[in-house]
Amino acid sequence: MSLNPVIAEVTARIVARSKDSRAAYLDNMQRAIDSQPGRAKLSCANWAHAFAASPGVDKVRALDPNAPNIGIVSAYNDMLSAHQPLEEYPALIKVAAREVGATAQFAGGVPAMCDGVTQGRPGMELSLFSRDVIAMATAVALTHDAFDAALYLGVCDKIVPGLVMGALTFSHLPALFVPAGPMTSGLPNSEKARIRALYAEGKVGRAELLEAESASYHGPGTCTFYGTANTNQMLMELMGFHLPGSAFVHPNTPLREALVKEAARRAAAVTAKGNEYVPVGRMIDEKSIVNGVVGLMATGGSTNLALHIIAMAHAAGIMLTLEDLDDISRATPLLARVYPNGSADVNHFQAAGGMAFVIRELLQAGLVHEDVQTIAGAGLSRYAQEPYLDGGELKWRDGAAESLDPAIVRPVSDPFSKEGGLRLMAGNLGRGVMKISAVKPEHHVITAPAAVFQEQEDFIAAFKRGELDRDVVVVLRFQGPSANGMPELHNLSPSISVLLDRGYKVALVTDGRMSGASGKTPAAIHVTPEAAKGGPLAYVQDGDVISVNAETGELKILVDEATLLARTPANVPASKPGFGRELFGWMRAGVGAADAGASVFA
Repeated sequence: MSLNPVIAEVTARIVARSKDSRAAYLDNMQRAIDSQPGRAKLSCANWAHAFAASPGVDKVRALDPNAPNIGIVSAYNDMLSAHQPLEEYPALIKVAAREVGATAQFAGGVPAMCDGVTQGRPGMELSLFSRDVIAMATAVALTHDAFDAALYLGVCDKIVPGLVMGALTFSHLPALFVPAGPMTSGLPNSEKARIRALYAEGKVGRAELLEAESASYHGPGTCTFYGTANTNQMLMELMGFHLPGSAFVHPNTPLREALVKEAARRAAAVTAKGNEYVPVGRMIDEKSIVNGVVGLMATGGSTNLALHIIAMAHAAGIMLTLEDLDDISRATPLLARVYPNGSADVNHFQAAGGMAFVIRELLQAGLVHEDVQTIAGAGLSRYAQEPYLDGGELKWRDGAAESLDPAIVRPVSDPFSKEGGLRLMAGNLGRGVMKISAVKPEHHVITAPAAVFQEQEDFIAAFKRGELDRDVVVVLRFQGPSANGMPELHNLSPSISVLLDRGYKVALVTDGRMSGASGKTPAAIHVTPEAAKGGPLAYVQDGDVISVNAETGELKILVDEATLLARTPANVPASKPGFGRELFGWMRAGVGAADAGASVFA
C-alpha cells in the first residue's frame, strides 16, 4: 500500500523544517561514534574502577576488547506498581548478557513518581519537571562512557519520555526499552468511574471510594486504563524501542521473563562491536516520530504525549509541531476504544488483537512508514508479530488477522471514527489540545459563560455549593509550566462528569494538563501562551462568553480584543513553599511553552 498523502506531506515538511537541527544532531552522533566505545578510550585505571566491584567472571570478560558492556538505567522503586517488577530485571539481564559473551552493569537509577498518588497534592507540581530531571539523571548514569549499548527500564507518565530524551543525547549508543507490563484486570473501569462520581456528589463515603480504588489498583504492573503509562508503551512499539509485542505482557510471567532476557541478548547484538549496529540517533528519525504520532491518534492515547513527543523529537533534532499532530490526527482513523475512551481495559485490548493488529492495519492502509529502523531490525512490519513461548523457547508469530472484539479494536475499513483522538484548539484564547476520542459528539460544541478559578480547590468548593449547576465553561488558569509546573487536573473530572450527567453543557479551558484520564470532559488544555506569561487567559472574567468547538478546533472568547486587553490581568499567584517546590524555581523560570514540549531544554 502506498503511503497516505497526508502522512507523506507531514513527514516531508518535518524533514524540511528540521534540516539544520537534525544535521547538527547527526554530526554530534558521528563524532561520538568516531571516538570509539568506552573500552577503547578509557585508561586502565578508569576501566579498573568501572569493574572493581563486579563478579570475577565479568572482570575477566571486561578485559576482552570485543566483549560488549551494556548499561542498565532503571526507574525501579517498590512503591509504584508499574515499577515494582523492575527489581528483578538487572539480575536477569546480567545472566543473559553473560550467555552471549557480554557484560551488563547497573549504570544508575532515575526518579519515578506517580501522578495517581500525587493527584491533587502539592507533589503534582513536580510531575512534569520530573521528566527533564529523568533525562538529566539518564545522562549522569551513562556519563562514565563505559557502555556499548543501554537498556532502559521504565514505564509510566514522565519516566519513559525522560528516558528517551536522555537516551537520545547518547545518540551513538543502541537503546532498547524494557517494560514491565500491565497489572491483571480488577474492578471494571466503568464501575470505578461510577463510584468516583457518587463520591463527588457526597452519595458514598470515603470507605466505599477506597474499596473501589483498591479493587482497581490491586497488584504489580501498570494501571490498566489507557492513560499516559500505557500510551507510552504503545509509543515504544510504534517507534521501534521495544522488542515486538512486549508492551502488554503481564509482569511475573514466564513470557515476560523471557522477553527481559532477550532484550539483553539483543542489546549485545546491536552494538558497534557486532554486525548490526543500531545507534539510537540513527534509529529514531522523522519517520519513526511520525509513526509514533499516528499510533497516538489511532489508539486515542494520552494528551500528555502531545507534550512529550514534541520534546522527544526535539532531543533528536526533529522539529515537531502541534499542527503536525493535528493534521495526522485528521488523517488517522480511531481504531481502539480503551477506557476512558470505552469500557475495556488494556488487557482486553491486548486479548482482542492488541498492538500487532493495530500496526498491521496501519501498515496495510499506508498510514505508517514501513521503511524504518527498529531495535529488532529493519521494517515496522516486525511489530505486526507477537511473542510466545514454544517449549520454553521465545518465538514470534503473526498477530491476529482480525479483531476478536470489534467493540474494542477495529480495522481501518470500519473504524470507530474517521479521525484520530486529538484536536488542535486555537483562537483568540491561545493554542491548546483536546482529547476528543472520549468526548460524545453532543459535547463537541459548547458556548457558555465562564466561571474563572485559579485553584482546583476553589472549583471543587463552588461545585459543592451548587454554583456550577448550569451551562458553563470552567476556566482554570495559572496552571501552566512557568506558573506552578503544569500539574494534572484530574481531580476536576468527577465533578465535571456529574455536571454533564445532569444535562448541562460544560467544558474546561486551562493552561494545565488533564492526562490520558480526562474521560468524557470536553477539555481544551495546555493553552499557550499561559496566563502566567500574560496569555489571554489572564484577562478572562466571570461571565465572559467562551466558545469551545472541537469540530472546527476553535477556542475563542466572545469579547472584542480591545475590551479584553484594556482589562488589568489577574495577578500571578505566588509560588508555594514546601514539598520540594523551592528546588524547582529555576525550571519554572526557564521552561519553554507547552506547544514546544514544555521543556527546560527547548
